Amino acid sequence: MKSSYKYPDGSEYNGEWSDDGQRQGYGHMKFPDGAQYFGMFVNGLCEGLGVMVFSDNSRYEGEFQQGKFNGMGAFLRCDGMKFEGQFQDGKIRGQGIVTFPDGTHGLPRNEGFFDGNKMVRREKCMAAVQKARQVADHAKGQSS
Repeated sequence: MKSSYKYPDGSEYNGEWSDDGQRQGYGHMKFPDGAQYFGMFVNGLCEGLGVMVFSDNSRYEGEFQQGKFNGMGAFLRCDGMKFEGQFQDGKIRGQGIVTFPDGTHGLPRNEGFFDGNKMVRREKCMAAVQKARQVADHAKGQSS
């Protein structure tokens, strides 16, 4: 079943629902602060592929689990800085690469294993970055 619902806090959901009234399947959620999510829901939470666009136009494109960034994806800040790689529990965690607004990766190159906003060790991880780019492109494609 597909329909819309406006919540008391001002958020709105337009999409598929389960028989027991949970957001389930593909949907679009608008939040009171202007953020929006386009993608899959399971048991009411963002799950699987999706795109989250924040009120400052920063965006995450990739995999979600239990409502958080989890798996492969790309986070693009509103200033043009980008991280492509692995996420866990809503945070950067794992292999990836940072790209600055001018398209460079820094010297030395900001590629390796990250925990939060910190690079723990430098290492080549182009396979993880390629996978993150593919997942982000797939998430974008399903949300348009």
